[in-house]
Amino acid sequence: MHPRRPDGFDGLGYRGVGRDELGPSSRPFSSGSELGPWVTSPPDIPGSRNLHWGEKTPPYGAGTPLGGAGPNEEANLGAGGPGAEQLNRFAGFGIGLASLFTENVLAHPCIVLRRQCQVNYHARNYHLTPFTIVNVMYCINKTQGPRALWKGMGSTFIVQGITLGTEGIISEFTPLPRLAHVIAMPFYSASLIETVQSEIIRDNPGILDCVKEGIGRVVGLGVPHSKRLLPLMVLTFPTALHGVLHYVISSIVQKLVLFVLKRDNSHSLPAESSTSVQNMLDAYFPELIASFAASLCADVMLYPLETVLHRLHIQGTRTIIDNTDLGYEVLPINTQYEGMKDCINTIKREEGMQGFYKGFGAVIVQYTLHVAVLQLTKIIYSTLLQNVS
Repeated sequence: MHPRRPDGFDGLGYRGVGRDELGPSSRPFSSGSELGPWVTSPPDIPGSRNLHWGEKTPPYGAGTPLGGAGPNEEANLGAGGPGAEQLNRFAGFGIGLASLFTENVLAHPCIVLRRQCQVNYHARNYHLTPFTIVNVMYCINKTQGPRALWKGMGSTFIVQGITLGTEGIISEFTPLPRLAHVIAMPFYSASLIETVQSEIIRDNPGILDCVKEGIGRVVGLGVPHSKRLLPLMVLTFPTALHGVLHYVISSIVQKLVLFVLKRDNSHSLPAESSTSVQNMLDAYFPELIASFAASLCADVMLYPLETVLHRLHIQGTRTIIDNTDLGYEVLPINTQYEGMKDCINTIKREEGMQGFYKGFGAVIVQYTLHVAVLQLTKIIYSTLLQNVS
């Protein structure tokens, strides 16, 4: 039986035998026939330059010689090399970040005007189209500055954080994570006040004023309220109803849209040159499109209930809002609803069925901006991937 390594080999070179002592029939030690029995292939490294899609590292001698470059090496590097993988990860993170930025920052002026129109029972202009709402946004920005359109954004993030944290805790013990909306209800009321309160008469709020006022709402301390302030028990049912229905509708729509998109993608066969780009697009955008469609459907279907909910939350808080008919001046909110049923009947009797959709034009503007950002990020992403591949 032959030994697995030559005699006198110490792992680095010949031991006791110089290069000049080799005979004429001798061969250098680096020949492939001598290396084969005892040299093993290196482990597979993701993104390695000698890898093809779906293949493992070829054994020594089966591919290109050691130190040489194969004819297709540069092409494989461009299609699936480390640069492409890093670009895919970065692009996926950027697309998700752009979506979150649009939902929570870029669309915040639309949320401000939407809520102000919903609680403004004085309004004669219902702003059902995006054209009138854009004009009011321009007037408010001209008279009060851009800060008036982004008021309450910090408290909105705080309420979202409280809701998500509470959902995580509740889901560990009960199958009803949507109850987190009830726990976050007093903080939601404080955030709603910061969002609709006119910038002309309000002081500079602190970052945690939303938390302080929410706790004060629970214990009955803090900012003085009028006798028309509804107790939290009256607000529990409409708040929980809105949260549960929003979750159910958005979940159903999201699953349905994902099913349709995946079925269409499975039937379509992209060209070979665009397979890599199409696969990456199919990996990122169906989730974003499904989430967008789910949020849109839930907001449109529950808009009348949201109008009622906001009016109940704002009642008795002595809030002064901007005049949404003119874009300047201020108006006090002095409603006297006894509960959810009385609010629905009063709106229907005094403002008509369209009164439930006051400020709906802001929703159209909000989701139009979201579509534009998604389409722009998709174009940029496709261009980058095509340049790399």
